[in-house]
Amino acid sequence: MSQIQNLSEKVKEFLSYETGQKHTWCSGCGNYGILNSITRALVLEGYKPHQVALTFDIGCSGNASDKIMTNTFHGLHGRVIPLASGMALANQNMPIIAMAGDGATLSEGINHFIHGIRNNYNMVFILHNNENYGLTTGQASAATRVGRNMNGTPNGAFLEPINACQLALNCNPSFVARSFSGDTEQLTSLIQKGLQHKGFAFIEVFQSCPTYNKQTTDSWYNEMLKDIKNIEGYDRANISTAREIVEKKDFLATGLLYENKEKLDYNDMQTYRNVNSNPVDEVKQKDISEIIKSFQ
Repeated sequence: MSQIQNLSEKVKEFLSYETGQKHTWCSGCGNYGILNSITRALVLEGYKPHQVALTFDIGCSGNASDKIMTNTFHGLHGRVIPLASGMALANQNMPIIAMAGDGATLSEGINHFIHGIRNNYNMVFILHNNENYGLTTGQASAATRVGRNMNGTPNGAFLEPINACQLALNCNPSFVARSFSGDTEQLTSLIQKGLQHKGFAFIEVFQSCPTYNKQTTDSWYNEMLKDIKNIEGYDRANISTAREIVEKKDFLATGLLYENKEKLDYNDMQTYRNVNSNPVDEVKQKDISEIIKSFQ
């Protein structure tokens, strides 16, 4: 197959993920780049729309749930990780991608985030970080930087923000990455690596909110971001190095910051089970008609 024919096939596969639903994000929203990167990653990894499952939290990121033609579920605020974890446990053969905003992840769902990492469920979790509650008109979130003027805090946010990658790295993770919605090439590659990883692959994605967060803009990120590929001698297998670099104040490191390929995922940790079996195949049908009759 020629390069042109191969490209044509990939374009067709990409378009097979389109639902035809109108996109309702604001012009310039980072969600366009994130959704594009997810679709590209799935196509490049060879997945068909029916072979994957995507779960969505409440918020602007959740508005993508009807924009991509896969098995999708739009869940409750802060509860997307347990939803995705259940899917991952039930069907180990299906790639699972979950996503939520910084509000849902670092406030309502922070407990699920911590235990998702701790249990190392086999899934990709993408944190859409626009540093505010965008869908509810721009209130400060747990990720909003000090001094940023937001709705509800017109004099500036005064609490130190939670550093999501720092939090993840302190939970003994197996995969921590960071990217930017405007760098679809890097983000696509990281999602691919997350799909290939066995365990909880956490990817934080910085994105601007052109409507409500006018201080942390695309141009601001372009000045602050630094790919770890440009850091000589960076060792992504060294968790101490990763912890140190995510605390830098003069730049924001992006790329695959840390990966531990030796850490067992949740299923492999359960030595009393046949780890090669798929739970969805273990469930046998049973006639419960007599039980139902007993309640009538």
